[in-house]
Amino acid sequence: MIHRRTTLASLAVLLASTLGQAALAQNREVVIGYQDMVVPWRYAQETQALEKLTGYKVTYRKLGSGAEVARALASGAIQIGEAGSSPVAAALSQGVEIEVFWILDNIHEAEALIARQGSGIQSLADLKGKKLGVPFVSTSHFHALVALQDAGVNPRDVKILNLRPPEILAAWERGDIDATFVWDPVLAKVKQNGSQIISSGQIAAKTGKATFDALAVTRAFARDNDAFLTQFVQLLADTDKSYTANRAAWTVDSAQVKALAKWSGAEAASVPASLALYAFVPPAAQAGPQWLGGGKSSVAAQSLAATAAFLKEQGTLQSTLADYSVGVNPSWVARAK
Repeated sequence: MIHRRTTLASLAVLLASTLGQAALAQNREVVIGYQDMVVPWRYAQETQALEKLTGYKVTYRKLGSGAEVARALASGAIQIGEAGSSPVAAALSQGVEIEVFWILDNIHEAEALIARQGSGIQSLADLKGKKLGVPFVSTSHFHALVALQDAGVNPRDVKILNLRPPEILAAWERGDIDATFVWDPVLAKVKQNGSQIISSGQIAAKTGKATFDALAVTRAFARDNDAFLTQFVQLLADTDKSYTANRAAWTVDSAQVKALAKWSGAEAASVPASLALYAFVPPAAQAGPQWLGGGKSSVAAQSLAATAAFLKEQGTLQSTLADYSVGVNPSWVARAK
């Protein structure tokens, strides 16, 4: 039941994946799985900046959840993928051979629990007996469970439905769910006739259990494509900086915002506000112990461990790892400027 955001592949699948990775390395090709998050590097996708920089043939595959990303990484269908910390923790716990190499964003205020107007939900306690739509094993699912536990609400008393973001929006518009915990572009749309109960930023501040989105790479591809990953991370850093250093230029009519709307499915008018909800971490900070550096004691490794432990407690995972730094690699971000 592992979905943003699965089972271990058979030996035959893993062997085929390894051979496929070697062929890709020789052919200078890569398939990148992405989701519908509103983040600056969508502009680099639109301008084909990665292809121009590296000379690689880059194929982008849009996937509906972190769970789908994890499965695609495990099977070798993609070599790099975007996923939240929750599905990354689940994938690592199940033995998927991946490494987080870039913090796409600190989720902060970009995910929130929204209650439909007229649902009678004004607090977490009011969710008892109500229908809550979330993508299972996503960062939103994780924080929904954390928030319920912190509020003293048994998750079994809430009708939690496993829906991907597009399905959440459809269910919301039909009136089939009373609340949702989700991210943009769906978050912006449900806010139009809903009220915010709590955000991921508020949950993290209260419980110490932060969430983030990341880019992960298969170890097989990383082993043979070191120079590519170095260039890719520098491009990611440069694209983030182009936004954070000049936010005012990313207007509704700008090429950047139009690209983000195209690739994420968001409405251009909502993109600037959506971007402002995230915190984008510069490479120097990512390389330090605050995020990817520091081994087992790094924030990323500790966050993945805490997430996995919680998912196991909730019955979503059967086992966890002793050390999640095996799934965190700061090598490439340490070279970025």
